[in-house]
Amino acid sequence: MPAKHIRDGVIYAATHVPTMSKITIDNKEYAFQGQPKLLQFCLDRGVELPHFCYHPALSIPANCRQCLVEVGMPIRDRETGEIARNDNGEPVIRWMPKLDTSCSVDMADGMVVRTHRTSEQVERAQQDNLEFLLINHPLDCPICDQAGHCPLQNQTYKYGPEGSRFEFLKVRKPKKVVLGPRVMLDGERCINCTRCTRFTDEVSKSHQLTIIERGVKNYPMTAPGEVFDEPYSMNVIDICPVGALTSIDFRFRARIWEMSSAPSITVTNAKGANCAYWVRDNLVLRITPRANPHINEYWLPDEDRAAYPRFNEHRPGGPRVRIAGELKSVGWEAAYARVSELLGSVEGSNVLFLGSPYATVEDNYLLGKLAASVGAPAPVYIPHVEPGAGDGWLITDDKTPNAEGCRRLGIHPVDPALVHARLEADEIAAVYVLEDDPVASGLFRAVDVQDIPVILHTYHTTNETIAVADVVLPAAMVVETVGTYVSADGYAQRVWPAKAIVGVNRTLRMEMGVSRPDSHGTPFDRWHNASNRVNCKPSWEILPAVARSMGLQSDDASPGAIMQEIAHTIGAFEGAAYESMGAHGVRLAEIGATV
Repeated sequence: MPAKHIRDGVIYAATHVPTMSKITIDNKEYAFQGQPKLLQFCLDRGVELPHFCYHPALSIPANCRQCLVEVGMPIRDRETGEIARNDNGEPVIRWMPKLDTSCSVDMADGMVVRTHRTSEQVERAQQDNLEFLLINHPLDCPICDQAGHCPLQNQTYKYGPEGSRFEFLKVRKPKKVVLGPRVMLDGERCINCTRCTRFTDEVSKSHQLTIIERGVKNYPMTAPGEVFDEPYSMNVIDICPVGALTSIDFRFRARIWEMSSAPSITVTNAKGANCAYWVRDNLVLRITPRANPHINEYWLPDEDRAAYPRFNEHRPGGPRVRIAGELKSVGWEAAYARVSELLGSVEGSNVLFLGSPYATVEDNYLLGKLAASVGAPAPVYIPHVEPGAGDGWLITDDKTPNAEGCRRLGIHPVDPALVHARLEADEIAAVYVLEDDPVASGLFRAVDVQDIPVILHTYHTTNETIAVADVVLPAAMVVETVGTYVSADGYAQRVWPAKAIVGVNRTLRMEMGVSRPDSHGTPFDRWHNASNRVNCKPSWEILPAVARSMGLQSDDASPGAIMQEIAHTIGAFEGAAYESMGAHGVRLAEIGATV
């Protein structure tokens, strides 16, 4: 019977099944299809080839010359097409007269490749090439931000010469050049890989960087009068293979080995771009992109990176309860008891529950269960949309990370007119706010709710609703919790904690891991500051505690178990269990037009 294949969901009979091509790399045979580039093929299979200028998302200039290899093809008889073989029966290979850059080589069936592992010529070429790159490179490693994760540094140790034969003055170039508000250039460190200029030409298309001067004197620069201020400028820092381009904000603040990093997503908008939060002494010091081909590829907007201070500054110092007109610090159990007292003193149908597009799916789900338990209407949320702010790529008009998650839970945008009408008619007897600021958002004024109980989960002491809140419950932020967010494109993604909090529970401790610099700090360590731990809790821990204080049935489930329940009971989240999401999320099925 003829073979069959599937295309566009339809089964077709196939009279020809394509065969796999073969390539031999360092005496090991690999199968492949199509015509991939040799360097990327090797990298995908864990075969290391040193390189600088190549980047999978950019064009291939082949100008660093570090990925050189020997390439050859078997000699074939022109008449019979048979491969010529030597006395040992091995194919006779016709090698190219010069070494080839593996980044630009298109693989072909039967190709034979020698890397530095099997070719002395390649090994010597890579060593010589590194010697040329280092001739005018400054000895800045002790003070360079890139030290410890610098490809040039790493490859010099692996493939470079033992020492330098250059005993003359190096070429001098401009240093500490402010290209824009976020990026600084050190021209002497540049190895002219052109990754930065290719990024601005091919990806962001701002064309704000170009290479000036010639030969050993050239380096990237803006045009006269031009400022490198595009919204994606800091991506050139990530792709620079040396320390030539650095962050003005992060320079000299920490070394790579002093920080821990946690995979997560950004919460500045609804794109859900994948990132890593870098932490030292329990403070977030920087945010860098994490590759995800389905969402943000290798990139991150500057606005996402600039958000790191919000995770450190103006954080609350534990729960507070209003006593005799003033907010007083209390313990968590006393705060829960006060919430129970306030909610128990009013009709459940008259409680306004405000969910949050900043909070996780698990938090909003538990808020909905609490509202249902007291007989209140389903929660609603406050949209935070800035028309025209998006760019159609990684920046969206919606400035929250989980509006889509709220929608899939059945939590819809609030109707301000209806809230005002209910307040005027005294139909709202209490307000329960989950991780938002209705006063600052303009949903209602402070004077409108000054005579009714307000319970507030908040991230910051600058929350304007605190002025009228009767109970303030500090909530963990994305860098301190475990949970799920759903992007505007329908990707459900989970997050991991990057920072420790006061009284961290077992779930958070397990998710953070143990091999972290900040897990070993003591009061005797000069680098350790215990005050950097915020006295807050994840809302998925607070809400069940509130329910229990009211005498309601509520289990202390982990966020993983909560999400498992959501995935099994709400069709819009089918397949969104933690195991399915993994590190890069899972695309959920469409459920209709966005509200």
